[in-house]
Amino acid sequence: MNIKVEKMEKIDKKNNIDKTENISKIDKIENINKIDDQNHEFENDVKDVTVNNKAPGKNTGRLKKILLLSIIFFMVLLLLFLWLAFTKSGRRVIYKIAGNVIHQGLNKEEIGKENVIIPIDESEQYKGKKDNATDTNVSDNTKDNKDEENKKEPRSEENVKNFLLFGVEEIDNAKNTDALLIASINTNDDSIKLVSLLRDTYIESGDGKPHKLNSFFSMGGANKLVEVIEDNYRIKIDGYAYINFESFEKIVDLLGGIDIELGEEEAHYLNTTNYISNPAYRNVSPGWNHLNGNQTLGYCRIRMVKTLGGTGDDYGRTLRHQRVLSAIFNKYKSKGLIDLILITKKILGYVNTNVTQSQIEKALEDIIENKIFSMKTMRIPVNGAFEAPLEYNGVKYPIINDWDANIIELYKFIYLDTEEDARKNLDLYR
Repeated sequence: MNIKVEKMEKIDKKNNIDKTENISKIDKIENINKIDDQNHEFENDVKDVTVNNKAPGKNTGRLKKILLLSIIFFMVLLLLFLWLAFTKSGRRVIYKIAGNVIHQGLNKEEIGKENVIIPIDESEQYKGKKDNATDTNVSDNTKDNKDEENKKEPRSEENVKNFLLFGVEEIDNAKNTDALLIASINTNDDSIKLVSLLRDTYIESGDGKPHKLNSFFSMGGANKLVEVIEDNYRIKIDGYAYINFESFEKIVDLLGGIDIELGEEEAHYLNTTNYISNPAYRNVSPGWNHLNGNQTLGYCRIRMVKTLGGTGDDYGRTLRHQRVLSAIFNKYKSKGLIDLILITKKILGYVNTNVTQSQIEKALEDIIENKIFSMKTMRIPVNGAFEAPLEYNGVKYPIINDWDANIIELYKFIYLDTEEDARKNLDLYR
């Protein structure tokens, strides 16, 4: 029995020794694995350190390249800006781009077009006459062609460009011109000149019938009106632009309104009549007023009361037109570049014109290069060179010009002629 117990104890001791040895072996293996893991981590750390030691060199080189390219790009932009801003050839590129933008935004009319607007009844009559042409018509056409050949060209000079500006009154299907002005860009004295033409001016036209100046647009469109002005005022019109009443209101509103000084009579008249078409805006007062588009249009149309300063009738209305255009010009100049671009783009859609892109580019160049920021005004007819009877040759309340006297004054104002030069040029272009 004791022998068995001893054997069992020996076996247990042996098993314990084996277990201890196995545990030691396992611990050794685990320690070896830990050492391997540590070695592996150390190797990775060494690689990371090596890579990180190399990275700054690559990053520095990349940064240098980026910095160099940025400097080159900046220098190119700076040189481009200096060229565009401070050289005439560079600024011409800007004028060309601006001219293209402006021209694209305009409502363009065909140059040389016979009639911009032909009333329905007149077009039907014209169609019938064309279909039933007679020998008499052919004879008349031959006579007209000879007259055209013998007609002298109106006065034109390189440093003076004249543009006809007018507003069209579209009330009760009528299309008369309510305001007529010649805008001249003169690089001889670096100025913009506005010449107001009275709409009731008596004109003896080619059809043998007398008319007022404001009626020719409805008879034959813008080109007919230009032809009549060139024939009678003896100056070359290089282009035209016009708007209607509704467009005029919108343009003034786009500018944020304008400041106009009103006399007591003017303020009372505007508040008590329908010249300001929206009753909510009939709230002006004597003195300075900030007028919106609707109020400004009403002010432009007044003719029954005197202006601030005492001018009445159509002469007073013409003076109001000049004051409004001057206010619009000054308000437009006061805008920042971004506002100007946005406003101009909108305004252009309201303007009808035959002015070409090259004319716009040239006008921009003349105005900016010569720093033309002043505006001078005058009226034709001048005082003492017209008559205003109640009726003449069937035309009621006409303005009958002394053409020679008025053309001499017009030449002196637009072309800077002396009295003697103006008389010589009158004979030359008569």
